[in-house]
Amino acid sequence: MSDCDEGDRPGDEAYCGKSDDELRSALRVFDETKRTEELEKRLLALQEKHDQKQHNETVDLTKDTNPKDSVGVKKAPISTVSGAVMSEVGVAMLEGARKYGRHNYRVSGVRASVYRDAAWRHLTKWWEGEDIDPDSGISHIIKAMASLMVLRDAEICNMLTDDRPPRIPAGFWEMLDKVVVEVIAKYPNAQEAFTHKNTKDKSGLV
Repeated sequence: MSDCDEGDRPGDEAYCGKSDDELRSALRVFDETKRTEELEKRLLALQEKHDQKQHNETVDLTKDTNPKDSVGVKKAPISTVSGAVMSEVGVAMLEGARKYGRHNYRVSGVRASVYRDAAWRHLTKWWEGEDIDPDSGISHIIKAMASLMVLRDAEICNMLTDDRPPRIPAGFWEMLDKVVVEVIAKYPNAQEAFTHKNTKDKSGLV
């Protein structure tokens, strides 16, 4: 049995006159309550830590989340280029690497007319309806891109033999654009173009 003295702490009177079993039961309830409160505090701390981690992992493009971002975004990007298309270009370049040695054009150099003609042939064949280069099994568009990439690389590395013809007079292209504007103004109602797709749909031709 618990007795209360004058020196007992305020609040202890709740336990005065209680039997030992009652006191033990009250203490168990008290301990369980404390443990529950501690557990709740730990769970709350873990939740706050988890929320903070998610916040840190969230990319906010409106501000710099990393000191390097403010510098990196001002440099030449590669994320703006199609990975699929560049992979196809890599396969096209592999063909040349197997035949002549990788990056041979940086040592042996290239002639402008040769690669201009190659790119033109591939684009023309694609435009005229042949999608795939039969020799390589690669898209004509990709073959043209590979040719132009070598051409530009040689120009950057000063390994280009520039055999372009003398330049046409300045202003020629601007003059030609004006003629186009006049033609459009003269015939404002353009007729539908005859394409392979719509011709096949209308006539049943393959």
